Amino acid sequence: MNGVPALSHRPFVPDSAQMAELTLRAVIMGVLLGMVFGASSLYLVLKVGLTVSASIPVAVIAITLFRLASKAGVRDSTILENNIVQTAGSAGESIAFGLGVTMPAILILGFDLEIARVMLVAVLGGLLGILMMIPLRRTLIVARHGELKYPEGTACAEVLKAAEISKSARNAQGGEARGDSGRAGVIFLGFGIGLLYKTINVALKGWKDVPEKVFGAPLKGGSVGVEISPELLGVGYIIGPRIASIMCAGGVLAYLLLIPLIKFFGDALSVPLAPGAKLIHDMSPNQIRGAYVLYIGAGAVAAGGVVSLAKALPTIWGSLGGSLKGYGGGKAAGGRTDQDIPMKWVLVGCLAIIVVIMLSAPLHMNLLGALLILVFGFLFSTVSSQLTGEIGSSSNPISGMTVATLLLTCLIFLLVGWTGGPYYVTALSVGAIVCIA
Repeated sequence: MNGVPALSHRPFVPDSAQMAELTLRAVIMGVLLGMVFGASSLYLVLKVGLTVSASIPVAVIAITLFRLASKAGVRDSTILENNIVQTAGSAGESIAFGLGVTMPAILILGFDLEIARVMLVAVLGGLLGILMMIPLRRTLIVARHGELKYPEGTACAEVLKAAEISKSARNAQGGEARGDSGRAGVIFLGFGIGLLYKTINVALKGWKDVPEKVFGAPLKGGSVGVEISPELLGVGYIIGPRIASIMCAGGVLAYLLLIPLIKFFGDALSVPLAPGAKLIHDMSPNQIRGAYVLYIGAGAVAAGGVVSLAKALPTIWGSLGGSLKGYGGGKAAGGRTDQDIPMKWVLVGCLAIIVVIMLSAPLHMNLLGALLILVFGFLFSTVSSQLTGEIGSSSNPISGMTVATLLLTCLIFLLVGWTGGPYYVTALSVGAIVCIA
């Protein structure tokens, strides 16, 4: 924790509060918004290879729809109901990304993209991610509160709190209510500015989305580009200059050092250099990144993940031990905000997922593949959670972790002699489930 003690967490809604949370209408609205944002995210990931966290727009839409319904005499939503909606709605975007970056490879390789396989991968990946996060919650969220920023989570929480405060301010007077209502106004003003900017930029094609300058000699292959999007700008404000500078340094290292070096040394090659499929001389900076630098990044992510996991193992082990003691009998050790699913059900769930994976014919999976999914799922769930806390889910290199999973899986398959078409689908299914998890 770098010598900085974690701040004690004081929930916005106290443990003693009694209000509606997991209601039918909240679940239905979360599912519907999840379908909408899942479809849009799938289109985005197939087009440009990335998505943006949907939690904040889903939260704003849910608040707005419930507020409009209240004007017609329907009970207004609580902050906990709004939180359920944004959680369910944003899950659609996450699953769409995991499917979008892996499943098309099956079509490219010439296999049929069966609906049963897609559904199994999505459901199993989602369930595995939930199970992996149960023992990590105390380690990465509770114990490190105040240290890990969780940018999108923080912003979404502020939107939810602002809506709740503004609702309360209509029924109560006082300096605190007016001040907090002003903060709510600033948050929604930012939302409006971001929406206006995105509408003019993307919908009306007001200006180039990602301006770029490619250099010539002596920095041949080097380039500078910038994506001036309101969501990434907002994430930068939340994560602060230190983490933002680290992310910027990664871009500088890739586009002003590694890519020019690869261009310089490979420019004279007369044959393609694996894993690239064309001559380096004919490659653009982004093509060099996709053919070579992406794998360097995937290796760095995997190595960093192993190191992070090794450093966090004592804390994770302590969290697991506390969970087993506190929840072994299914009793909650704390109030409403400090309850976990008992660890015995986590273990049962993991075993059930292994069995389902092995018995599912569309996945073409065996025991080794199921175990790889479980091991890589826990490893990269830990890494992903850590990075989400540091730089946010929009900037999280999930694709790099997926590539690392595929590389490690294929290496293991090669060592045991599993080569050929059916094992391609097996490896991709492993990568897809781990990516979603």
